[in-house]
Amino acid sequence: MRYAPTWTSQARLPYEVNHRATGKASLPHRGGTKGGMDDTSTTLRMLPPAIALSQVNLSLGRDAARVHILKDISLHIGRGEAIGLVGPSGSGKSTLLMVIAGLERPDSGSVLVAGSDLGALDEDQLARFRGRNVGIVFQSFHLIPTMTAIENVAVPLELAGVANAFAVAREELAAVGLSDRLSHYPAELSGGEQQRVALARALAPSPSILIADEPTGNLDEATGRQIVDLMFAGHAERRTTLVLVTHDAALAARCDRIVRLRSGAIDAPAARERVRR
Repeated sequence: MRYAPTWTSQARLPYEVNHRATGKASLPHRGGTKGGMDDTSTTLRMLPPAIALSQVNLSLGRDAARVHILKDISLHIGRGEAIGLVGPSGSGKSTLLMVIAGLERPDSGSVLVAGSDLGALDEDQLARFRGRNVGIVFQSFHLIPTMTAIENVAVPLELAGVANAFAVAREELAAVGLSDRLSHYPAELSGGEQQRVALARALAPSPSILIADEPTGNLDEATGRQIVDLMFAGHAERRTTLVLVTHDAALAARCDRIVRLRSGAIDAPAARERVRR
C-alpha cells in the first residue's frame, strides 16, 4: 500500500515542529513505522553515497566560443541528504544538475548516481535509469500542455510499466492538494498548481533522488513557500536524496548542507558547509 501524505496550508509539517523543538529533523517512515533521522543516520553513513562526482569537467560551444562550464567538480552526497546548491548566475549550478541527471555528459571525470556509472550507459539506458531513480522539478514546470494533470503525472509511471499508473497518479495529486484538478489542463491551472503537478510527477515513481532547479523562481512568495513545504515533506517522508538549486538563502538553509559554486568550481570549504540548526 502506497503512502499518500496530505497537506493543508494551516498544518505544520513534522520536520518543522521537531526542528523548532529539538534542533533536529525527525523524518517519518513510510508504512507507519515510527522513528527519525537518528534511527538510520549511522546506517546511511555506512552506505555508498547516493551521488559521487569525481574530477568532472564540462565545456560547451566550439572553438573560440567554447566555454569551460564545470571545472574539476568532486562532490559526494549521502543517501537521504538534502543539499542546497547556491552561487551566482552562470556559476554552473543548473549544468551540474543536468550532469547528475544524466542529461549532460561531462568531457571528463566520473559520475556515479544511485550505484550506477552514468558514463557506462547509452542514451536508452540513461532514460530508463532516470525513470527509475531520478525525479526532476524545473522552474518552468515543463508539463505536457495537451495532457490533463492526472495524465501528466501518470506518464512516467506508464513508461515504467506501472500497472495502476492512474491510481498512483491520483494519490500523488491528492498528496499535493489537487484532488479537484485531476482533469484540468496546464493552461487551466495557476502557476502554483502547475508546479504542484510537476512535483507530484517527479515523486510518483518513488525516485531515490529528487533534483529541483529553482522550483519557486516563477512563483510569488506565498505560493513558493507552499511548494517548498511540499517538496521538503516529500523528501522527508520518502527519504529521497534532494539536490536543490536556489538563489534563496533562506531556502538553502533548510537543507542539511550548502554547496557553493563560483565560476564552475566548488568553493572547497563550502563543500563541507553544514547548516546550523
